[in-house]
Amino acid sequence: MKIYTRAGDGGETGLLGNVRVSKGSDRVEAYGSVDELVSWLGLVRTESNDPELSTQVGEIQATLFFVNSELATPSDREPFGEIIGEDAVSQLEDWIDACDEETPALKSFILPGGSKTSAQLHVARTICRRAERSVVRLMAEEPLRKVIVHYLNRLSDLLFALGRRANYREGVEEVLVNNLRKPRTPKTPA
Repeated sequence: MKIYTRAGDGGETGLLGNVRVSKGSDRVEAYGSVDELVSWLGLVRTESNDPELSTQVGEIQATLFFVNSELATPSDREPFGEIIGEDAVSQLEDWIDACDEETPALKSFILPGGSKTSAQLHVARTICRRAERSVVRLMAEEPLRKVIVHYLNRLSDLLFALGRRANYREGVEEVLVNNLRKPRTPKTPA
């Protein structure tokens, strides 16, 4: 089987169930954003030396695979594979709580950065937020289960918490917004 089919050369792609749609459709944008997130998380996973993080990210990637299966299936068809439920959202919340217990209380806004792993997790967080926005746009046009938005929303929160935990575990200080801003001196009238 060849990798290229030339079937998409006209600007269309196939959804699951042999339905053709424009590559510019909201559905394709939604599952494309989730696919980008899965790939970015693969980078995080390969570059991290934290076995717990690697396991968690692997589980998230697998769950997002099934989210994408649902997003790539027309609303009048049954999705292929596992269907996620609110238990997947609860798992993310448990991981967020564990991160919050391990890291110092947040007392300032932080900027992405610190360790390489933390910075990568913050990039993943922003991709996740974009994926969530794409799914919300799709939901305005077609019926989708709300748990998908719940999952992406909570996942972006988790990625923030994991970024903080990565810095903490690596002994790298978080980048506080207040530490980078230069105080402004008021202009005096001439």
